Amino acid sequence: MDELKGKTAIITGASKGIGEATVHELVSRGVNVIAASRALTNLEAFMSRLSGHADKVHPMKCDVSNFEDIKKITRFALDRFGTIDILVNNAGLIDPISKLAESDPDGWCNVADVNYKGVYYCIRSVLPEMLSAGKGVIVNVSTGAATSPREGWSHYCSSKAAALMLTKTVHHEYATQGIRAIGLSPGTVKTEMQVSIRESGLNPISKMSPSDHSPPEKPAKIIAWLCTNDAKEFDGDDVSIKDHTIQKRAGLL
Repeated sequence: MDELKGKTAIITGASKGIGEATVHELVSRGVNVIAASRALTNLEAFMSRLSGHADKVHPMKCDVSNFEDIKKITRFALDRFGTIDILVNNAGLIDPISKLAESDPDGWCNVADVNYKGVYYCIRSVLPEMLSAGKGVIVNVSTGAATSPREGWSHYCSSKAAALMLTKTVHHEYATQGIRAIGLSPGTVKTEMQVSIRESGLNPISKMSPSDHSPPEKPAKIIAWLCTNDAKEFDGDDVSIKDHTIQKRAGLL
């Protein structure tokens, strides 16, 4: 039997891209999923695309930069299923893209609020429940930009670097108490974010052809594998989708 069957997961940024693909992947393996997105219209469209597993998906409107929203989702998961086994921090922003000297402070800080504070809020909300249960998996969707600066992405690179340190800190503080924390750097993926990047014209990523980007189903399969005990040796750090060992272990090769 699939070890993920019957578990409960919260996925942020769940209505499109990597988040939506991860919802599909996890529910196909028997996971109950709370699918969080800040746009209600996105959630409605997302639910219309589900087939065969809609009974296992519970869409909830949520702004990850608002701690009260996160607490509501946590309470819902506990009231409905009695446990939170998996947290996938996928919600992320990159707009507005600009060089640092021309950056808009409000827009810059909004990206930081979602990409970093949002990850903290989600971890802070579910971690006590996971500790009480003596188990839990936290997967943070990361990026190579967390360790390599990109022109025009100061907000994205720095907030993702901070989120990477949260991954490492959770592992450092709670690995001995049954809590697993791991990040996935998914490479460039065919999502709406790539449209904004391409339109910016900044840095080499914007010059890539759409055909060079991976489908979101590929990182989704790796995220599901990271939630299993087979991936435990990689806890506490980011793994890269470009690593053939990771692809093979996740069943992509």
